[in-house]
Amino acid sequence: MVDTVTKSGGADVSSVNPHHRSSLKKLMQRKSTIAFLLTLPLILIVASLVIYPAFYAIHLATLNKSMERFVGFGNFTFLFKREVFWMVVMQSCIFAISAVFFKALIGFFVAHFVHAIPTKGQRKWRGMLLVPWVIPPAMSTLAWFWLFDPSYSAVNWLLVGMGIDPIPFLGNPYWARFSVILVNVWFGAPFFMIMYLAALKSVPDQLYEAAAIDGANWWQRLWYITLPMMRNIISITVMFSLIVTFANFDIVRVLTAGGPIDSTHVFATYSFLLGIQGGDIPLGAAVSLFMVPILGIAAVFILRDITKRGGEA
Repeated sequence: MVDTVTKSGGADVSSVNPHHRSSLKKLMQRKSTIAFLLTLPLILIVASLVIYPAFYAIHLATLNKSMERFVGFGNFTFLFKREVFWMVVMQSCIFAISAVFFKALIGFFVAHFVHAIPTKGQRKWRGMLLVPWVIPPAMSTLAWFWLFDPSYSAVNWLLVGMGIDPIPFLGNPYWARFSVILVNVWFGAPFFMIMYLAALKSVPDQLYEAAAIDGANWWQRLWYITLPMMRNIISITVMFSLIVTFANFDIVRVLTAGGPIDSTHVFATYSFLLGIQGGDIPLGAAVSLFMVPILGIAAVFILRDITKRGGEA
């Protein structure tokens, strides 16, 4: 009776390929497969939240100011003819590269300083040094604005007290650029510090002990042990920070609003100026899209370098 039901009710279970069942079982037992399936819903949600705005921004950039007529690359050609736009491109590159360089440099040395502290005291120092990164950027930038305020600057008050002429931090283009970069470095350096500190803790102490036995000094240990072991973390951290810094809005907006005379505008603030304040949303979308190829080229070089080193290892 059982045989009859099996034959008439559907495919015989015994007819299923045992090799196929074992291959499927092995596939499901892999940790990477299970992890991918568990994270797949989140990946789809994040992808939808990223892909739709990206394509919608591309669509907006091809419309005219009233968003009623297709103009193709008209907005881009209009921007290419404006000197202000190329000044924004230059300022964005200078701002991002300078800020990321100093954040990486300061974070590297501060991470070594914290790493050298006994374990019991590290928690206190980590907590204090992470405060700038934890505070919302707009709020901390507002405090910096009070420090640099042309009329009531606390920094200039100290300088005048020491007999030094006051500095127009927000009134001079060069000092305004310096101020914006300084605030961004102050805000972002703790992120580099905590990433580098985690990388330092993963370096085996046996390597330093062997190098010390061989007579290596601190510089040789840093150059031949620490940096090679941290290069991937350094590259990934720099890439993420470069993306975030290029897209920075709140620091420049609160501190200088792009002034004086558009000398501190970056892509995000200039896009806001044209699209929201100027009422030309397609033109603002075109400005924001221009950072995509710049960041794409930077990401390709950084990731290719990481892949190359991984292949050599």
